[in-house]
Amino acid sequence: MSGRTEGGAKERGFYGLAVTIFVVIVMALGVSTPSRAAPIDDQFQAWLQTDLWPEAKAKGISKKTFDEAFIGVKPNLKLPDLVMPGEKPTTPEKQHQAEFGPPANYFAEKIIRAVTSGGRTRDGANARVLGLIEKRYGVPGDIVLAIWGRETGFGTAKMPYDAFEVLGTKAFMSTKKDFFRTEVLAALEIVERGLAPVNAMKSSWAGALGQPQFMPTSFLKHAVDFDGDGRPDIWNSTPDVLASIANYLVHYGWVRGRGWGVEVMMPADVSCSLEGPDQGKKISDWASMGIRRADNKAFQASELKAEGFLLMPAGRSGPAFIVTPNFYVLKEYNTSDLYALFIGHAADRIAKGDATFVGTWGPVGDLHRSDIAALQRALEAKGYDVGSADGLPGFKTRRSIGVWQAKNGKAATCFPDRGLIAQLK
Repeated sequence: MSGRTEGGAKERGFYGLAVTIFVVIVMALGVSTPSRAAPIDDQFQAWLQTDLWPEAKAKGISKKTFDEAFIGVKPNLKLPDLVMPGEKPTTPEKQHQAEFGPPANYFAEKIIRAVTSGGRTRDGANARVLGLIEKRYGVPGDIVLAIWGRETGFGTAKMPYDAFEVLGTKAFMSTKKDFFRTEVLAALEIVERGLAPVNAMKSSWAGALGQPQFMPTSFLKHAVDFDGDGRPDIWNSTPDVLASIANYLVHYGWVRGRGWGVEVMMPADVSCSLEGPDQGKKISDWASMGIRRADNKAFQASELKAEGFLLMPAGRSGPAFIVTPNFYVLKEYNTSDLYALFIGHAADRIAKGDATFVGTWGPVGDLHRSDIAALQRALEAKGYDVGSADGLPGFKTRRSIGVWQAKNGKAATCFPDRGLIAQLK
């Protein structure tokens, strides 16, 4: 869904795989008992009327819209990342979203080929529209197709949740109440402005809407009427869906004429701790360090003076990449390195054929999120910047691990493992 945080989500996620994993977890763990649910229902209804409604009214939402949106709605206690009234949030042991498992699983051929083969089919069927979109926005059609395919299987995935149930529940009792309060108010605005009726507001478990999986605020900012019928329709209009995705990327700084990046081969003497969007170098400088393209082609002459960034999402246990600023624009769609890499890689395969990475993914991803959070806190205690001790190994955590390893005479891997946790205690 459009909009997330380092390692996490501006709360969206690949619908099919993420929801399947989540449902399995919920079934295994069970849900809150009816005796506990009843008073929470009462508290939720009181919150709607005495807390949310006054703010909605002040923002121009009618009582008719508000009541229609929440008629029969109760808090959904099966949703992740909830904090029960009177309790404090804790770092979950496991992460529900697919982006935070082993990278090899994320790039499983079955998953990526469904996007690439479907993308090529739809490239032909929508060639004219994609051409017009690329001319207007400068975003290649294969990038747009890859996002469309990854988000909702080109619109085939059905959204099973009531958006007001999801957003209302999360605004009332999630770990990100303020974020979801803004989103539920935006969802009410969508209905109030006549952009979609209440019964069309179906969402993912994170509250994301339509085929591009936009959060409501993203819909209001970025959705486009590209078919000329007078309103942006991200549920049913393919031209609107594709143009809205491109418009979203442009709003976050997509650079016309540059790709997302390339896979590279990393010399052993180049530190993995050089990773990150704040440590950019000219492509020519990376090349002078011995980094070369994995396909053995030369870096494009037009790119040599441009800035690039090292990306090693699994540290030394996976492929390496030199990426452009456009890679970080893709991360604005879903702030996960693996997600942005999936989109770039799938787009390349849609355009050029199904070539896999040259590098291989090693055995990473076996730690619980709570384990990684403990490691991050240990690094913070030693003065390292890990971004946030949230249990999600983003680039700041990875490179901090590499720096600590090098300072302590160890081979820098730039990725958490059980041995490292023991050493840092």
